[in-house]
Formats: sequence, C-alpha cells, structure tokens
Amino acid sequence: MSDESSSTSSSQVVEDFEGELDEEVDSDGGKDQTGRSSPTPLSSFASLRAVLRIKQKYQAMKLRRQEIAHSLAASGLAGAPGRTSPKIFTFDGLTPATFPAFPSVPQKKKRRRKRRVLFPNDGPRKTVPKQERSRAMYCLYLLFAIVFVQVYNAIENLDDHVLRYDLEGLEKTLRREVFGQQGAVEGLVYHLKDYLSTYVHNKPLVVSVHGPSGVGKSHLGRILAGHFRSVVGDALVLQYYVLHHCPREAEAMQCARNLSSLISEMVEKAEEEEKIPLFIFDEAEHMHVEILDVLLQLVASKQSNEYLNAIYLFLSNLGHSHITKHMLQNSSSISMAMTASGRHSNLVKELTPILRNTLKKHHPLWTEADILPLGLLEKSHVMECFLEEITREGFYPDHSNIERLAGEIEYYPVVAGREYSQSGCKQVVAKVNLL
Repeated sequence: MSDESSSTSSSQVVEDFEGELDEEVDSDGGKDQTGRSSPTPLSSFASLRAVLRIKQKYQAMKLRRQEIAHSLAASGLAGAPGRTSPKIFTFDGLTPATFPAFPSVPQKKKRRRKRRVLFPNDGPRKTVPKQERSRAMYCLYLLFAIVFVQVYNAIENLDDHVLRYDLEGLEKTLRREVFGQQGAVEGLVYHLKDYLSTYVHNKPLVVSVHGPSGVGKSHLGRILAGHFRSVVGDALVLQYYVLHHCPREAEAMQCARNLSSLISEMVEKAEEEEKIPLFIFDEAEHMHVEILDVLLQLVASKQSNEYLNAIYLFLSNLGHSHITKHMLQNSSSISMAMTASGRHSNLVKELTPILRNTLKKHHPLWTEADILPLGLLEKSHVMECFLEEITREGFYPDHSNIERLAGEIEYYPVVAGREYSQSGCKQVVAKVNLL
C-alpha cells in the first residue's frame, strides 16, 4: 500500500506541474490557430520570463516533493522506496568488526630501522678502516692442515705395522709354549706392540730378560726368532750364541768387529725393505767386554736412523740370585687368588731397581735396556713341561708317569704351599729321552 500511495502522489505532482507549465505558456506567449507563435517584438523578453518562472515552479515542485516524502516517512511509510540520489560505496568506515564471519588478518610488524651513527658537526665523517688479514694466518692454516694429514696418516699406519708382524699370533704361541711366565709374556708383547706400532723411532728397542736356569729364557728366544723369520725373513734375524760364535777371549776384538759389520749390513738392508730386524744374544753373561762396548755404541741414540729401527734381545742369568731370594722370601705374602700378570707386575716393580744396580756394575749397556725378570717355576709348571715333551716325542701322556718324573726333580723347601724347582725345566728333555 505504501508503494501505491507514493506512486499516486508523485504522478499527481507531475500532472499539476505540467498543467501549470501549459498555463504559463498560454498566458505569456500568444499563438495562432496553426500553432505558430505570433511575431511580437517582446517575444524574446517573454520567453526569458517564462524560463525564470519554469525554474521557480520546478524548485517549488521539488520542495513540495521532499515535504511529501518526509510526511510519508513520518506516517509509517519509511520503508517505501523514495526517489533519492544513489549512494556511492566507499571503503571508509569499514572495520574488522563489520565482518565478524571473517577472522582478523594479523598485521606484519614493522621493522625498526637501525639508528644511524651520528657524527659530530665540527669534523668530517670518518669511516672505520678495514682490518687487513695478516699473511701469517694463511701460513698457520696451512701448517694445521699439514699436521692434521700427518697425524691421520700415522693413525692409519698404526694397525698396518702391527698386523704386518702378527703380534697376536706371537702372543698366543708364547702363552701356549712358555710355561709359568704369563706375566713376562704380557710384558714382552707390550714392549713389542709399543715399538712396532710405527716405523719411525728415536732409539732402538732393547729388552733384557733375566732369570734362573731352566725358566724358559732360551726357549722364549727361539720362539721369537722363528716368528720373526716367518715375518721379515731369515736375513733380518740374528741369533748370537757367545759360547758358539766367540768362545775364546783372545778373539774378542775380532768378534766385535765382525759383529759390528754384520749388524750394519742387516740394518741397511732392513732400511731398504722398510722392516725392523731382530738381534737375539743368548747367554749374555758370557759376552766379552769388547762385544758389549760395540753393542753399546750401536744401541746409543746418536746413531743414524737405520740403527734406531732395530730390536735387541739379551738373555742371561745375571741377577738370578736376587730373583730366587725374592721369590722364596715373599711367596707367603703373595695371594693365591692373584693373577699371573699381577704377580709378575709386583716382581718387576720390586726387582727392577735391584737388578739394574747389579747389571750396571757388570756393564753400562744395561742402562739402555728394559729389564724383564722371569720367576721360578712351580711343580705344576714342571709337569706341563713333561707333558709337552712326552707328547712331542710320541709317548702316551700317562698322568701317573708324569707325576713320577716331576717328583725326580729337585725343589726348594715348600713356601706357602708352593714348590719351586731348583733347575726349572732344564732336566725334562734328558729324563724323557731315558724313557
């Protein structure tokens, strides 16, 4: 209903306006019967007045129309569409709350610009001079790289040298065939591993093995010589028996010169093949002073590089009385539960100073050597020697027969439940041959 009333009122206003315009035209400008305007002198002035009146009428009608629209809105017809000017859409006044269905978009934080450095007004701006790197730093970096490569190569070569000499196989052989000297075997293998882990040395390895008769010194030397012959060859292993190679004291000087030239040839050949030779001197207690002097010059660290890469092993019974006395007096203080390596470590710790003082009086050569004492053998060790020899000769290993043969050996008085053999296993071979 509101639409119909508004349209009716607007149409009435338009009709009234057209009627008034017609009246104004009829009254102001005369027309003839044909519809053409009469040619009067005041026609131009009349038309101007007509235009002004039309304008005034239009403005009055427009004002009336607005009043009618206001009256209709007051009477409850505000919902009716009125002829108003269209509204232009703009984005002004829009806020996020206007659209609650859409989440608010987080705004990016503006980065703060760094403050510029302010300089004093009384002087020119000065730029910070760039620090030039010293050329010594590059040399230092190069030195670090070289050291790293050298250390890496040394670590890589450690296992190669140890594997070449098969020290694990040597240790197993010594443990299996040398009885009652497990601690000494571990000490000897430790010295060999430490020395053979690299090829460059500042001194040769000198080991002096001491012990009473029959404890296994010569047997240990034979096993070591056989192992190195299989590794480095026969030409780089020397077994020197003093009573065999130089029995006469009058020939000691000539023997010393021959030994010196032989060792020089072997170390030069070993240097060419990049191997380490082995020199074993058995029965060193019978060596003449001239030979000892030559060996002292060879093992001194002032020699050239080829003489520093060598192993010297001395086997003797020098100081055997100190070893026997120590073991008989201290057997009661040694625990039965202590391992062989533990007993030997105590033996080395207590006997090394005593043996070194005794050997120093014999010759200064032993000041350059590592002392390795061998202890007395117990009755159980002697029985193991008999079992090994009987099996090697092809006899049946009867336990009662072995006990009978072991009982024929002379022993020291029982100390703390232990029976130590006076001659070790020295008589085992002779007794087995009598079977």
